[in-house]
Amino acid sequence: MRNTIWQFATAQNLKFGRGCRQLLAAQLRRHQVRRPLIITDANIAGTAVAATWLDDLQAEIPLTIFDQCQAEPSVAIAVAACQAGRGAEVDGVIGLGGGSNMDVAKVAATVLRHGGQPLDYSGFDRIPAAVLPLFALPTTAGTGSEVSHSAVLTDSQAQIKVSILSPWLRPTCALVDPELTDSCPPQVTAHSGMDALVHAIEAYSNRDFSQMAGVAPQARAYEGSYPLTRMLALEAIRLIGRSLLAAYQRPQDTAARDDMAMAATLAGMAFSNSGVGIVHALEYPIGALTHCGHGEGNGLLLPHVMRYNLAVCRAQYAEIAAVWLGEQNSETAASLSAERAIEIVEELLDKLGMTRRLRDFGMQASDIGAVAAKAFTIKRLMDVNRQAPRLQDLETIVRSAF
Repeated sequence: MRNTIWQFATAQNLKFGRGCRQLLAAQLRRHQVRRPLIITDANIAGTAVAATWLDDLQAEIPLTIFDQCQAEPSVAIAVAACQAGRGAEVDGVIGLGGGSNMDVAKVAATVLRHGGQPLDYSGFDRIPAAVLPLFALPTTAGTGSEVSHSAVLTDSQAQIKVSILSPWLRPTCALVDPELTDSCPPQVTAHSGMDALVHAIEAYSNRDFSQMAGVAPQARAYEGSYPLTRMLALEAIRLIGRSLLAAYQRPQDTAARDDMAMAATLAGMAFSNSGVGIVHALEYPIGALTHCGHGEGNGLLLPHVMRYNLAVCRAQYAEIAAVWLGEQNSETAASLSAERAIEIVEELLDKLGMTRRLRDFGMQASDIGAVAAKAFTIKRLMDVNRQAPRLQDLETIVRSAF
């Protein structure tokens, strides 16, 4: 039986544009937040734009600032953030930074409202009710965490990334201010931009929602691809094609920064409804094992997964190539255009100076089987991929990227 229903969700309120961070104080008052906890990191807090803004905000509202976040945050970091908030009796949480900081903010908002430990909520829909009011301000253009319903932590003991997914994790208000990304270093710009591209490509090319039968919509972590998410993903791809390389090569190009901030948010809207697939499933154990950046690992894996999916994604990849290059997507050119999409990704990775081999992250050939096995257990990501992979398929993909 074919599924006939899809649903769409995003942040409760979204504000976009240069300077929109200044609207946070009014949003805090609107939601009666008087003692907010800000989750950030020392690098962000020390930038001129953020430091001045935080000083101004502190003059209006007493802040508790936790600035110990790190990239690919561990469970221990999330626990420390929760302890900081509990000691100050905070009544709202602000995530300021990249996806790592926003994800820790989501976890803190959950634990500070409902108690327990971060891993108590791992998996899908295990948060019982609303979390503390949650506000997200991205300083990178990549993760889309400002509009998503997920948070990812690294379980160092198990060497795996753990996801918490719940409708309650979509922020109360997302304020996407591209000015906060202007100081983003070129390497971070590249890695986060590739993360956004992976989100968009996986969301666009995933299994169609009509094929997600047998599971009630409210019981699904992801919907599969449908018209609204495909529209959002394709526009994100167009913007990334136009502006990622420009933002990387010319960090002060504000038009490129604006494009990338918009692209990351659109891709976040798309993937957090349609889902991500094999790229993310493989990156979770690889990232936990090697400590590579999430966007860096995703970017490396993307062309290898696209080759695996090529036979069932020709139409989708042809459209991606057409949007990226402005090619005419005629029926006779469709097969060439599909392969061209993979070439586009590989050319972009090289222009961005990104790592192309897993061995260069320190991964060993002996790790391939364990990585594939861990990825294979992430059913929500296996289910939305357009073709169902076997364990040996995942091993082949990882081996090709090694």
